[in-house]
Amino acid sequence: MHGAGADDLIVYVPEGTVVHDLEGTMLADLVHQGDRWMAAAGGRGGKGNARFLSNIRRAPSFAEQGEVGEEQWLNLELKLMADVALVGFPSVGKSTLISRISAAKPKIADYPFTTLEPNLGVVRVEENFEFVVADLPGLIEGASDGRGLGHRFLRHVERARVLVLMVDLAGGLDGMTVETPSEQAAVLLAELGAYRPELLDRPRIIIGSRADLVPGALAIAETGEPSTTDDGLELDLTISAVTGAGLQRLIGKMAEEVRGARSVEPELDGFVVHRPIAEGIRIEREDDGAYRVIGRAAERAVALSDLTNLEALDFAHSRLKKIGVDKALARAGATEGDTVRIGSLSFEYEEE
Repeated sequence: MHGAGADDLIVYVPEGTVVHDLEGTMLADLVHQGDRWMAAAGGRGGKGNARFLSNIRRAPSFAEQGEVGEEQWLNLELKLMADVALVGFPSVGKSTLISRISAAKPKIADYPFTTLEPNLGVVRVEENFEFVVADLPGLIEGASDGRGLGHRFLRHVERARVLVLMVDLAGGLDGMTVETPSEQAAVLLAELGAYRPELLDRPRIIIGSRADLVPGALAIAETGEPSTTDDGLELDLTISAVTGAGLQRLIGKMAEEVRGARSVEPELDGFVVHRPIAEGIRIEREDDGAYRVIGRAAERAVALSDLTNLEALDFAHSRLKKIGVDKALARAGATEGDTVRIGSLSFEYEEE
């Protein structure tokens, strides 16, 4: 952290971390293992006194100070990196499902919003092929406007390659769930589209869950075939996470969609690349009448100078004159005796 040979300070973050400034502008999207982004550059070290030898200055008694490093406040947001996201109302059986198809151990209970944070589970299909499933907090109507867990839920869906929409064939445990399967699917799709319209273009699988609680549904689940609910919703599959009916067919369907999605990676959202631009000298008048000199070159000349050393001050003044500070002050109307400030340095203006 200090000195010419100091090591970089490296902060490790999970894959899927998005970096924003305090105004909300995205600065970096760290998606892959090994991605790096420089948040703040360290200050350049100062030159030693030997660097200021000249025919006029035979024994310089001053050296440059090191530059102060950059600093900035940042907001870090994690968007989960999952191949498959389980999307559904509270108590639709998402946690039970992920516990049956992976080694994940989510909290499972018969009341809504049991899942308050996403759970990830790895599903291994073959020795050399596996994918990650995210069990996300329950979605409710109005989530795209922030209701319930709102955007905390929806931001994690953005990364998923495949969406599995789960509708509760039994009508829900809590009375909050929209009553019919087709109504549930309509609300889920509406909320996803309101949050990010492109989510509606993702591969999706619509499944009916909790078939063990609905007469005749369990037999359909065991066939592993598509079906249509009484209210006209077309289901890709019907399952019971409790009995296991339909789960192997669901895993196969997920794997098929994940393989296809991985072969065509979507382009990442762009983000702003900040590049330094050439900056001249600007003079501003402060409330007390002093002249403030603004410009990286001028401020840097002062920051690198030892302000307690007269020879260093003289050298700093020659630098400032060379980059045009004296002329800029004269154009701004500065007169003999006016106060001038550059960085932490304050002095009286002298006309030449």
